[in-house]
Amino acid sequence: MIDRYHLRYFLAVVDTGNFSRAATACNVSQPTLSVGIAKLEKSLGKILFNRTNRRVALTDAGSRLVSHARMIETGFATAEREVVGSVSLTTFRLGVLATIPRRWIEAFLAVHRSFPDGDRIEIVEGKDRDLRSRLARGRIDVALTSLRDGDAVDGGQHLLTEGYSLALDVSHPLAARDIVRIEELANDPMIVRRHCELLPETSRFFTAHGIRPFFPARTTSDDKALSYVRAGLGVTVMPDGFQDTGIARVRLEGFDFTRTIGLVYAPHVDGHALSQGRTVASLVETLGSSHDRRWG
Repeated sequence: MIDRYHLRYFLAVVDTGNFSRAATACNVSQPTLSVGIAKLEKSLGKILFNRTNRRVALTDAGSRLVSHARMIETGFATAEREVVGSVSLTTFRLGVLATIPRRWIEAFLAVHRSFPDGDRIEIVEGKDRDLRSRLARGRIDVALTSLRDGDAVDGGQHLLTEGYSLALDVSHPLAARDIVRIEELANDPMIVRRHCELLPETSRFFTAHGIRPFFPARTTSDDKALSYVRAGLGVTVMPDGFQDTGIARVRLEGFDFTRTIGLVYAPHVDGHALSQGRTVASLVETLGSSHDRRWG
């Protein structure tokens, strides 16, 4: 027989990645939590975690259990709220692609903060592959990321499509232009955004035109990349949604790549119901209003 506390212990280990932290989150001792996990594994006849001195990882059986455990726990919480009439906080676990503009998330959080009884927000940043892995393992509920072919069928929600363009210091000689040819950048240093989804394509585009710029900085922070550009250290290629004081955005002729940003829902959640809720609705609305559609 599986008791609810068994599943709560299990999910706590999944969420924290550690038996000690999970015990703290559940307000029990680590031996108590370990015994509970052992009882759950005995009930199911499956090992749920591979344990080493350094980390705890889900087994295949554990991975299959996650989505069911989430749904069961959500059902318990919903029943308690409806029967008792109490208001309990629900945690909305949002994965955010590392290359999403900071101001989009700031706008969403500002709106969400105005809700007196809104969900608790937990934000996890990462690359698309990492976010999708977390979705599959039940570590997050929704990912704000680049959509792939097939996402619409599997529970994806389109939000916006944007292109890529140059980011220049406003005092740059080309800053007032609408479009520039790549040959005009032959002498410009280039800031490398190491986490850019289009880094290989950008490199090939420049190389194909015989342009091999000097790289004065490499960074995984878009805020730092913008600050380097603003300081005149170099130029860079970024998604159009990145707009900031002192930064000019100029099209690069022939560089016609785009990305589609949307929401991808985890298997353990009801994507349709979640999309109709206030939290996701406010996220969709604020991203739509925050996105600069200047590039149409």
